[in-house]
Amino acid sequence: MRLTEEEYSNYTTILKEELLPAMGCTEPIAVAYAAARAGQVLGEKAQHLNVRCSGNIIKNVKGVIVPNSGNQKGVEVAATLGIIGGDSSRALEVIADVTDEDRARAGEMVREGYCEVELEEGVPNLYIRAEATGSINPATGEPHRAVVLIEDNHTNVTRIEKDGAVLYDAAETVMGRTEKDTSGEKAFTEGFAGDRRKMTLKGILDYAETVDLEKVRATLENQAACNTAISQEGLDNPWGARVGKTILENWGGNVRARAMARAAAGSDARMSGCPLPVVINSGSGNQGITVTMPVLTYAEEWNLSRDKTLRGLIISNLVSIYIKHYIGALSAFCGAVSAGAAAGAAITWLSGGGYDAVGRTITNTLGNVGGIVCDGAKPSCAAKIASSVHAALLAHYMSISDKEFKGGEGFVENDIEETIRNMGYIGKIGMKETDVEILNVMIGKADVDSCV
Repeated sequence: MRLTEEEYSNYTTILKEELLPAMGCTEPIAVAYAAARAGQVLGEKAQHLNVRCSGNIIKNVKGVIVPNSGNQKGVEVAATLGIIGGDSSRALEVIADVTDEDRARAGEMVREGYCEVELEEGVPNLYIRAEATGSINPATGEPHRAVVLIEDNHTNVTRIEKDGAVLYDAAETVMGRTEKDTSGEKAFTEGFAGDRRKMTLKGILDYAETVDLEKVRATLENQAACNTAISQEGLDNPWGARVGKTILENWGGNVRARAMARAAAGSDARMSGCPLPVVINSGSGNQGITVTMPVLTYAEEWNLSRDKTLRGLIISNLVSIYIKHYIGALSAFCGAVSAGAAAGAAITWLSGGGYDAVGRTITNTLGNVGGIVCDGAKPSCAAKIASSVHAALLAHYMSISDKEFKGGEGFVENDIEETIRNMGYIGKIGMKETDVEILNVMIGKADVDSCV
């Protein structure tokens, strides 16, 4: 097939708006960003901060070190650090420049109860509402207040208020009524300009094979450089549970072990507070690392040209985005699975495989490890990445040997597009109650004795 100019542009837009640099785990960073924006809108020193989050945000912030925080954890730390030392203009690098003084002060303020955190139910899986309270407004006798709401993706501001007045409302902007848009914010459906509903595996492969690389070279090279750097940091130093280093020390240095280890090592560092930036995929740094490092490792092993390698990265990134967009930014479905399947798909293409072979690799991966659950961001994510990459490599070697799981076996269909949609349905709808129960276990509200 040959893509239209509109289709080419859509895929290019998707790559550029997805492959963004971020510091550490994106959920605490998104909380910090929301708080920093609220402080900016308030326009004065905030006296108090209230943050309401969806369960998935709380789940993904609970067990991970907030980057650049001095080994502190929690929504309160992320929000407080964002409002006292954050630079909202830097988006997902909002707390890159906080100082030792900021870190110490944030810890003190959290202990003093400066930031209040509440669980918000009945909202999108990715939902953050930051409300900053300031000095008394003499006109009303009430404190000045600023509210910033983020939904659906990590930097998608959908509403801004100050002292009860709506400065920006994404819903009204989308409907064409922009008279209230005084914040300079640009609204898109779910915060994106690129239409993921128009993606197909055939379209992705055609785009990767024929697009002018100069349109996306800088974006891809930045991803390769950033994610390689944090991967090497994870291998060189004792971050997290040292999953990547353990693989190399015990499984040897063959290309398969290196592909798993380099992906896992990036997560080892990232989940334990390493401040190095990661270029994300589907809103996740772990997924960004997973779609990058196995592809680079195999390209190096096979001595492929840089242009061929970058086209492989295009496939890896877009396949991951394609699978994940059916599921949503946050769920009980572990995003390392979709990212691992995408990396495997790219490796199959780099080896000379076409549409059918690439589809078999994706099917074989999803049919194997599609049930890995997400129980929050934390050091064990590195092991889940290693497992997903291992499954994807098995899937690749099965595929190039013309072996695959067949349609009618479980959720697998004869058509790869249908298999991907089935996995999306399971991750978004089927695992919804699982997501609730995981959160209940994590916050101590589950009746675990009832299953004995």
